Amino acid sequence: MSWWKVKMSFLSVLQMVNLSARFLLEIFALAVYGYWGFKVGNTSIMKVFFSIVIPIGIAILWGAFGSPKASIQLSAQLHLLLEALIFLVPAGLLLSLKNVKLAWFYGFAVIVNRIFMMLLDQ
Repeated sequence: MSWWKVKMSFLSVLQMVNLSARFLLEIFALAVYGYWGFKVGNTSIMKVFFSIVIPIGIAILWGAFGSPKASIQLSAQLHLLLEALIFLVPAGLLLSLKNVKLAWFYGFAVIVNRIFMMLLDQ
């Protein structure tokens, strides 16, 4: 096998791993939104309502404007802003819930993933 084919297959694997990490970060972000909604609700009904409605609203927002197959394409700057809001707000929510280590780990993972997305042209 030539050096070029090895390099290309490594790049393909790296892209696949990065996209998989991105998907996991998306799922984790939705879970954080739901957990935060549950924690801030005053009554049982509000806890359930917030823990369901907030993640669904975020998922709809991301699906309509931010995902790769979004029906409405945003400019690069607006897309980056939306992405920062959707993916970095959960770090702030975790901080507000006094989960500092997880907030820092998640925020760091989001930033590293985004850097790799730019480098790998994803």
